[in-house]
Amino acid sequence: MADITWEDAFCGEGSSCYRIGVDGDGNSYIAVAGQEDHPLTDSRAALSALIRDIKAGKADHLLDG
Repeated sequence: MADITWEDAFCGEGSSCYRIGVDGDGNSYIAVAGQEDHPLTDSRAALSALIRDIKAGKADHLLDG
């Protein structure tokens, strides 16, 4: 796996925490905090999973700012 530099986790009350990272080639990653060894990638399945989590309210804290 690529050497990924992870940002601090984005967490909301009662929600999962997500971390965003980047590797040396400029590829971006997102993972549930604590599961960084299995990040989502730019696949259709990853996008679908992220959309389902957003619809379920699990990622609302990513929109705050």
